Amino acid sequence: MVRKNLEIDQFLNAIYNGILAINTEGEVILLNKSAARFIGVPMEEALGQKVDKLVPNTGLLEILETEESRPTQKVQIKNRTVISNRTPIYNRDGRLIGAIGVFQDISDLEKVTEELREERKIKEELDAIIESSYDGMWITDGQGYTLHLNSAYEKLSGLKREEVVGRHMQELVEEGYFSESVTLRVLEEKKPITIMHNIFKKKDKKVLITGNPIFNENQEIVRVVTNVRDITELMALKEESELKDKLAAQYKEELDRLRSGQLKLENFVVHSSQMQHIFDLAVRVGQVNSTVLIAGESGVGKEGIANAIVQASERKDEPFIKVNCGAIPENLLESELFGYERGAFTGADRKGKLGMFELANKGTIFLDEVAELPLRLQVKLLRVFQDGQVMRIGGVKPVSLDVRVLAATNKDLGKLVQQGDFREDLYYRLNVVPITIPPLRERKEDVPALINFFLSKFNREHNLYKRISGDAIDCLIDYPWPGNVRELQNLIERLVVLSREPVITLEQIPQHFKSVFKGPEEELRLHIGKNLTLKEAVSRLEEKLITTAMDTHKTTRKAAQALGVDQSTVVRKLQKIQADQGYV
Repeated sequence: MVRKNLEIDQFLNAIYNGILAINTEGEVILLNKSAARFIGVPMEEALGQKVDKLVPNTGLLEILETEESRPTQKVQIKNRTVISNRTPIYNRDGRLIGAIGVFQDISDLEKVTEELREERKIKEELDAIIESSYDGMWITDGQGYTLHLNSAYEKLSGLKREEVVGRHMQELVEEGYFSESVTLRVLEEKKPITIMHNIFKKKDKKVLITGNPIFNENQEIVRVVTNVRDITELMALKEESELKDKLAAQYKEELDRLRSGQLKLENFVVHSSQMQHIFDLAVRVGQVNSTVLIAGESGVGKEGIANAIVQASERKDEPFIKVNCGAIPENLLESELFGYERGAFTGADRKGKLGMFELANKGTIFLDEVAELPLRLQVKLLRVFQDGQVMRIGGVKPVSLDVRVLAATNKDLGKLVQQGDFREDLYYRLNVVPITIPPLRERKEDVPALINFFLSKFNREHNLYKRISGDAIDCLIDYPWPGNVRELQNLIERLVVLSREPVITLEQIPQHFKSVFKGPEEELRLHIGKNLTLKEAVSRLEEKLITTAMDTHKTTRKAAQALGVDQSTVVRKLQKIQADQGYV
């Protein structure tokens, strides 16, 4: 009998699953090694203990109460997930004497299941990414058998997955599905391959195909992923882009032609990027009817910009009336602007008189020096804007007008508004499209072009052929030009008329224009000095030329062009100069 019990114990301990039995008092009467290991208590200590104190959640006490079996239930015991089969124990008389449970630890299985679930999720996401790709994708194994292709490839080629999945690429080529297989070349050459490709169902369509091998740890190809892109659309976009570039070039050429025509017509010179921007704006604004306020110092060319606006507008063949509000006496300004009826005042013309606004009907009126308008006339001008009508002095019936207004000033109207010297409402009526012309001292690159323009103009007018030296031009570039373009124009005319020599030199420039100019001899004297070797003097002169070129042209490329050397030479020597000066 003892041997039999020993054999039973050995049998129970050999079972992988945990076995635990209790009596009707809830005390442990049987457990095997797997159960002891499972609950973390030695077998000898566990026997006789209350099961609910030893290990909770076994559910065996519930079996005692209900006398019902509970097969295949998942429970948590000691932070482990187990499958339990629990059943009541009866004696031969049918009396309940206990309960027994068989517990299978499935924690590792749960972990594996979760990993499989996560891998399945990753696979589904990867499939979704491949499927959502705009490009067609074709995937084979390392032997060249087709595993998958996405919907984009089906749409692009006209093929169906069921036609090709599982088939070898060589077979598909032989049957005429493709003119060539990039996959076979990847498998042969073991590197990425890109080819142009014809698809058999759409032979008029070219696609660009790139095949990429995927290697395992043994450097064996396990997959070939092929990306397919229809380049027909790209070619169409390229042609469309080229067409747009061509149209843009045509538009620019047309704008340049219009600008050139304007410049020639209005005797207006545009050279600097600032003035090119302003003139382009004037041409664009000319094509609408918005009111324009042109601001800038005296002599910068405000009237020239007004002329450009008019010449670019649909009103260019209509009247263009120019009024200098600062040159007309205040007591006459109202009648000049708005006109008067006969007998309106003593000395008035018996027939009455049309004002400037009426003379400009259907066309444009240019109010130069608009800041000089008295406040009482500003009110009347505001009514012209608001009502599109003008009331003559002594009149009883308003006259309807269609007039575009351009205004100009050399004063800060915003500041005058704050001082109460200019009406705020009129200021906003005038300042619809503001154009500010910078003074000549802020755009010195325009000076040489203006000099040549005025020189040519006055040579023609006076039947002369005068030229100007480079030193003289350099001197005039340095001058600040408080009188702006008008001052420069007057100087060139004076030099052309009074100069007896064919070449206008630095000596003929009036002294006050040379106040800020340092001649070349003085420049050399200041920067080279005495007691220098020839090599040191050449180095000083070279440094001066390079730094001057950079100050003038701002970029090494333009400076190199001006100096007649390679850009790399300027960069190298500039770096040396900066190093000598402690900048690097």
